[in-house]
Amino acid sequence: MKTVKTAKTGPSKKGTLILTLMLALFILTASLCSSGCTGSAGEGEGEAGESKSSPSPEDGGEKTLTMGVMWAVQSIDPLVCEETNELVTEYLVKCNNDFSLKPYLATSWEAVDSNTWEFKLREDVLFSNGNPFTAEDVKFSLRWDIEHNNKLAQLTKIESIDVLDEHTLQIRTTETNPVLPETLHYSKAAIFSPKSIENGEMGVPIGTGPFKIESYDDLDYTLVFVKNENWGGGEPGLDRVIFRTVEDPNTRAMAIESGEIDYTLDVPYNEVDRLDALPGITVERFNTANEYILEMNAKREALSDKKVRQALSYGIDREEMVENVLFEVGRPATGIFLPEMHWVNRDLEPYPYDPEKAKELLSEAGWTDSDGDGIRDKAGESLTLSLLTYPNRPGLPPIGEAMAAQYRELGIGVRYEVMEWGGISDRLKEGDWDLLLSTMGVSNVADPSYVFNDMYMTGGDGNRGGYSNPELDAMITEANGIADPDLRYSKFDEVQAYVHEEQPIVPVCYYGCAVARKDSVKGLVFDTTVHG
Repeated sequence: MKTVKTAKTGPSKKGTLILTLMLALFILTASLCSSGCTGSAGEGEGEAGESKSSPSPEDGGEKTLTMGVMWAVQSIDPLVCEETNELVTEYLVKCNNDFSLKPYLATSWEAVDSNTWEFKLREDVLFSNGNPFTAEDVKFSLRWDIEHNNKLAQLTKIESIDVLDEHTLQIRTTETNPVLPETLHYSKAAIFSPKSIENGEMGVPIGTGPFKIESYDDLDYTLVFVKNENWGGGEPGLDRVIFRTVEDPNTRAMAIESGEIDYTLDVPYNEVDRLDALPGITVERFNTANEYILEMNAKREALSDKKVRQALSYGIDREEMVENVLFEVGRPATGIFLPEMHWVNRDLEPYPYDPEKAKELLSEAGWTDSDGDGIRDKAGESLTLSLLTYPNRPGLPPIGEAMAAQYRELGIGVRYEVMEWGGISDRLKEGDWDLLLSTMGVSNVADPSYVFNDMYMTGGDGNRGGYSNPELDAMITEANGIADPDLRYSKFDEVQAYVHEEQPIVPVCYYGCAVARKDSVKGLVFDTTVHG
């Protein structure tokens, strides 16, 4: 294991904001191991599923947890790689279970005027190097964060930050931003010590979280954390945490079974019951703040038609997918937001599985099987669509296979392809795609504006399909500027109803997570507000 150094930015993890499966570990570490933890990989002998012979806390030994992670950890910069967030760095705010805000490093906040917010900070916090946490550190961190992440700059609209005293600061925005505190829940708004910066670049991040980085190997992407003796949140439940990259879900399952790792997320869902039955291993199902979605290339003539998009939504048997494809690791999606979110529009009726309605809509759109070959056509063009997905998340390939079969029953030809994200990224850039089965985190910012601005607004960073609707853009823009919470959420109810009708992105299933752990890993509490 080499000495820590910061890797260069690698390819995006499937092109989305976050892989926050590690953030669940923050909750885990806060309550883990009162009765002992397993050792790291390779220690001792044992049957499959048995704990290795690492020293126990009762023996005075070190408590180490080795975790298998699904994406290569390609940097330790918290603006690049969320693996360091929450374990090493923390935020001003966090979320309750209904995704409303609660204090974290900030104790309170209030709007001074339409463009100014005042934050009070905790006075009992130290960085891992022993230095006190102050308003100057927050100012430095947020300035650095927005200068190095355009998305955060767009979200926060920060113009200036003024330090009023050691634990009070005011943030002024370029325009009215009624949800500035909510945007500071975004994963790139990490708070760190200015001493983290070396020669104008992020070095080893020094944070206020329960751990600090001991070493990082940029050849095999192994990241090692040790507990932060200065953490103010109580004694961390572990002395050491090791992240090992195990990208393939089946390999992660074998690694937990063989004892190479102690804890992992997203094992194959058809393996859950078998693994759970093994001695020494427990597998638990959790809901997450993520969602399986079907994205569409709006530049395709067929997919620019609302009736076709609605047909694709009616043509998905979500109940069947959850029961027989996901093995009940997840829930049928009723809309773009989770039912737990306090801003969700509860008046919307979910799209049921109705293949006859789907066929009717396709026919109304002019797509019929004129030549009897089983594939619908229109003006000499066959309704044959490419459907792409990637293997890292275990639910995606089987969902895609089931979806392709269900669409073929509607008379839609499907070219189904599973490939690594790099290949998909190339296809997206070239415009060589029709449908993309992917996942989306819906808790990046604790407000509905984030998803709509990112995924639905014309030119939004996450709007990969190029959907453009001036009427919707105007509705989103109006909602963005409303400060009164009741009026704001009422307007976003209208936006939700509009996209529910339009279906530019089809919600498929709410993402469930299968967490496999050795029985010696105790006290697991999974935070559904941060897994994306």
